Amino acid sequence: MGDARRRTERGAAVVDFVLVLVVVVPLFLGIFQLALVLHVRNTLTAAASEGARYAATVDRPVEAGADRTRQQIAGALAARYARGVTAREAAVRGAPGVEVEVTAEVPPLGIWGPGIRLDVTGHAVEETAP
Repeated sequence: MGDARRRTERGAAVVDFVLVLVVVVPLFLGIFQLALVLHVRNTLTAAASEGARYAATVDRPVEAGADRTRQQIAGALAARYARGVTAREAAVRGAPGVEVEVTAEVPPLGIWGPGIRLDVTGHAVEETAP
């Protein structure tokens, strides 16, 4: 009886493994994609804020903030994320200031799916000369 039962269950482990793999792999890819998007978003936000603070210092042009943001992004992630960096003068809560905006697309991890577009902004109030 034991031999007959083993013969009928032969190959069942492979089928079980494939069935579990079909569920687990997309789950892990989704978790990794979420982690990648959050990491890129946080890095872009920090770089945009740093660029805005840099451009808001006395006697610095606004474009210096965009350049600083591009350097920060290229150093932390990759230069392709720094293509959509713009800086402009803007009012920050009624005070004159600088706004740096970054637009980037995070590619999908798996074989399918669209990239995720991120738009982040950094603001800083303009310094005044003493």
